[in-house]
Amino acid sequence: MAETDLHRKEMTDEIQTLELFFAGQQVYVTGNILLFYRPGNRRKHVSPDVMVVKGIEPRLRENYILWVEGKGPDVVIEVTSASTKDEDEDEKVEIYRDVIKVKEYFLFDPRAEYLWPPLQGFRLVDGRYAPIELVGGRLPSLELGLHLEKQGSALKFFNPSTGEVLLTPNERRERAEEARRQAEEARRRAEEAHAQAAAENESLRCEIESLKKRLGGAS
Repeated sequence: MAETDLHRKEMTDEIQTLELFFAGQQVYVTGNILLFYRPGNRRKHVSPDVMVVKGIEPRLRENYILWVEGKGPDVVIEVTSASTKDEDEDEKVEIYRDVIKVKEYFLFDPRAEYLWPPLQGFRLVDGRYAPIELVGGRLPSLELGLHLEKQGSALKFFNPSTGEVLLTPNERRERAEEARRQAEEARRRAEEAHAQAAAENESLRCEIESLKKRLGGAS
C-alpha cells in the first residue's frame, strides 16, 4: 500500500499514463499487485508499485503469477518512501535482478528525501544492474521507448518521438476543459462582435435613411 496520499497519487498517475500510452497494444501495465515468483511457494512474492510487461494481454488480473504468465515485467518503477527505501534498494533489487530478471528498474523519490539523485534507473546487462546514464537531463528507457524525468514531486514520461511529455488522465481532462472554455469564450466574443457590428450597421442604415429624407425634402 502507498505510504502517503502523494505516493498513492504518484503511482496511480504513472500507471494510468502508461496505460494510455500503450492502449491497443499487447502490453500489460499495472501496479500494487502481488507478483508470485516461486512455483508452489505463495510466500514468495513482491508487489511492484508500477510494472510493465510487454507481449501479454492487458486484462484485469487478481495477481501476477510468473510461471503462469511465462515472463516477468520488462520495467518496474518503485516510488520510494521512508518505509520502503531499504527494501527498494536491497531486497527487491536482488529479486528483480536475479530471480524475475526485470530488464529495467527505476527508483523515484517524490520528495527527494531518501534517494539522491531522487530518480535512478538501472538496466540489466550480463546479469547485473548497470546505472542508466542521463540523456538531456532525462533517463532513457529502452523498454518503454520513453524518457523519465522528475518534475517537482511527479515522475513524467517524455516521448522523444513527438518531443512531448505524456499527460496524465487528469491533465488530459484539464487540457480538454481549458480548450473547451477557450472555444466557448471565443464563440461568445464572436457573437458579441457580430451583434455589435449588426447594431452599428443598423445605426448607419438609419442615418443614411434620415439623410436621404432630409435631402429629398430640401429639393
